[in-house]
Parts: sequence; structure tokens; C-alpha cells
Amino acid sequence: MWIVAVFGIGVLVLAHTAPRPFLLDKMAGDRAVWHMPRTAPPTVYLTFDDGPNPSTTPDLLDVLARERVRATFFLIDRHITRETAPIVRRMFAEGHAVALHSHSRRYMLLSADQLASTLTAAADRIEAMAGERPCRAFRPHAGWRNGEMYIALRRIDHKLIGWGWMLWDWNWFHRRTADSIVKRLSGRARAGDIMVMHDGDESAPFEDQRQTVEATARLIPILRGRGLAFGTVCQNAASTIEDDGSH
Repeated sequence: MWIVAVFGIGVLVLAHTAPRPFLLDKMAGDRAVWHMPRTAPPTVYLTFDDGPNPSTTPDLLDVLARERVRATFFLIDRHITRETAPIVRRMFAEGHAVALHSHSRRYMLLSADQLASTLTAAADRIEAMAGERPCRAFRPHAGWRNGEMYIALRRIDHKLIGWGWMLWDWNWFHRRTADSIVKRLSGRARAGDIMVMHDGDESAPFEDQRQTVEATARLIPILRGRGLAFGTVCQNAASTIEDDGSH
């Protein structure tokens, strides 16, 4: 019996924390997005978490502008200040998608009503400080999610955005470097894949994430060389998650 109990506990944990679609996501239907539809030309989706970061994000935006690539930025509400608001305005002005992120797993403890109010307030604040409203997309911290979260997202017509398997820059055992990120992501990315890198840190909002800037500058030509284009996972102020056609 203990084997059955351990298996059951394992399934329950994975349902909330798996870094890929699992039971809760199947139940959520189209409210959960872990892979984008395949398009012509084949398109991949660069996404950046935990910003805006004045030490990193402007340089990252410079790389994206130089390469004429649009990406999606999942922003932490408390990192948006008078100092960083111009960075967010630049994201909008240059055609990037802006979406919501959380800084803590404690969001899983919120009721559906509380989470819906929290996300709505964050979107209101971004609109007030940056002049435009983020798209209706949310990525929870570390991908931790539960049923209440999906109920909240349905109430405010948002979608949860995940990522492709092993298409992230985090490494539990080694320091993140541009080399390790490029090696992990460049060979695995396929059409429709959502990729995750970090231009910020939830606990250190000013810490330079230079590896992300360097990795992005190297990844874009590699992926282009494989015939892949680049898109955003959402259109600003729209509830439909789709490619915006950027290359």
C-alpha cells in the first residue's frame, strides 16, 4: 500500500509543479498554453522572466532591436518603479509583448478571488505607469500552479503560459552562463516552442543577468540559421494567445 501512497503523492506534486503540461493543465483546456501552434514560417517564442531590471533589460532590448526580433516579457509587479517604468514603456514602443509574472510560490495560497484581484491590480498598475495594458497572460513563479489559479485566470480571461521541455536557462547544479544557455536551447528548439530566460531575479531586482543578454545575441542567429522565425506569445490587450508574425 505504501507504494500506492507514494505514487499518489508523487502524481499530486507533479500536477502542481511539473515543468511541462500535466493533469491540471489537461483539465484547464485552452486556459493552459505550453506550446504554440505551428505556423509558416516555423516560429519560436523567446520569453524573459523576472524583469524589468535596469542592469540588464535595456541591453537585452538593444540586442532584440538590432536583430529585429520581438519577444515576450513576464514582469514582476513590485519590480516596476518610477526608475524601471521607462523600460516597460520601451518594451511596448518596440512591439514586444508584456505579460504578468509572480515573484513567489505563495500565489498558490491565494483564493481564486484574491488572485484575480492581485493580477488585475498588477495590470492596472502597469497601464498607469507605462501607458499600455499587458496582454492577458500570466506565468506563475517556477511554474507552480493549482486549481484555484486556473479558476482565477478564467474569471479574468487570462491564460497561463508555460514553456517547452528543457527550454529554460535555470540550472540547479551550475551557475548560469551564456555558453550553457546556448548549448541547452539552440539544439532543442523546434517550431512552436516557448523558451524561457531571465533578465531579472525575483529576489535581486538589480543583479546583472549578463548571461541572458549574451546568450540571446548568440541564439538568434543560430535559430535563424535553422530556418526559425520569432514571435510573441500574445498580442497586447487581447485575450487570444497567438503569434504576432514578427521575424
